[in-house]
Amino acid sequence: MGGNIIAKLSTNYCMTHSTIAHSIFSSTIKYPSNQRGKLQNLMSSVSSFHTTNKHTHSSKQNNKRSTMFQIPNNRPIITMFLFLIFIINIITVTSSSSDLRPGFYSKTCPKAETIVRDVMRKALIREPRSVASVMRLQFHDCFVNGCDGSVLLDDTPTMLGEKLALSNINSLRSFEVVDEVKEALEKACPGVVSCADIIIMASRDAVALTGGPDWEVRLGRLDSLTASQEDSDNIMPSPRANASTLIDLFQRFNLTVKDLVALSGSHSIGQGRCFSIMFRLYNQSGSGKPDPALDPAFRLELDKLCPLDVDQNKTGNLDSTPVIFDNQYFKDLVGGRGFLNSDQTLFTYPQTKGLVRFYSRDQSEFFKAFVKGMLKMGDLQSGRPGEVRRNCRVVNDRFAYVLFQHKMQKNVKSI
Repeated sequence: MGGNIIAKLSTNYCMTHSTIAHSIFSSTIKYPSNQRGKLQNLMSSVSSFHTTNKHTHSSKQNNKRSTMFQIPNNRPIITMFLFLIFIINIITVTSSSSDLRPGFYSKTCPKAETIVRDVMRKALIREPRSVASVMRLQFHDCFVNGCDGSVLLDDTPTMLGEKLALSNINSLRSFEVVDEVKEALEKACPGVVSCADIIIMASRDAVALTGGPDWEVRLGRLDSLTASQEDSDNIMPSPRANASTLIDLFQRFNLTVKDLVALSGSHSIGQGRCFSIMFRLYNQSGSGKPDPALDPAFRLELDKLCPLDVDQNKTGNLDSTPVIFDNQYFKDLVGGRGFLNSDQTLFTYPQTKGLVRFYSRDQSEFFKAFVKGMLKMGDLQSGRPGEVRRNCRVVNDRFAYVLFQHKMQKNVKSI
């Protein structure tokens, strides 16, 4: 009797988890073809093994020499345990820029882009600076191992994330706005929209809501399973960076000088910290003097904003129209009124000076170049495995994610 009970339990276990595995495999998740083939073969093996085991157990029941103390065959449980480990591993898949397309969520979450914009609009009303901060997340995310939402991950005991990297600490902010967007999307379409795509949509909306261009974004990214403070430190530029350094950095990602200058126009909205400009005001290039490229009247304004004894987290406007996305940023650079060294250097460097002057005179051309640059930057992908996080700050619990996918498939079938 004991053997019968245990065998029955193992049979139910196998049937339940085979159903979960089948529903996951037959879902809309895209697996690489080699993993899909392995999964099919393994499912067939498990099914065959399970049938054989049932036959063997039935034969043993008819064997007069069997006793109630006979230890049942536990191979189905072991097999299914290994099978679940396999499923949990391949539930994370890879994506590339070729997988991205407009309207990616048109069937799975048709109101996704509307939801994102509504949350961003509320954030803009609550604190205008917040949307500029969200927009900047795209640059800090995409340049470090591709646009994968890694910048949103909190530190863990085994992983130092990117939030405390040198270019991000006390600088990147408004993560709570991303949390609000994710919460709204999870209510509407649980487990569908990635955090990486949220950054892309929210960045576009930050520009459009403040008077800049609007455009169609390509979606379909996956969220990373890890983050790297070291990679961020090795890649992201300093506010002290000059144009030559920035050009070299952008070229590593197949972005042109034109892309660099246009994307720097993201500083048309938002604010920067005194910390980022103290050397410009008091010790440019170790001279003990201010940056000679600064307009004298503007330098006096900055001296008042950021005296030597200032709290260096105090902020100033990145251009003279900090809540309107326009080409005033470039006009300010032409007039020697760039807030950051990495901005003003674009007008003092021969290779970029002409573009700065061009965009200062033609806002529509700046808008066109900016949109093109944002799309190119948004296409940066690492090709690493990923997932759709339920919480943008942490990776999914692997086993819970498998069960969640099974539940979602059952809900879809019941509609």
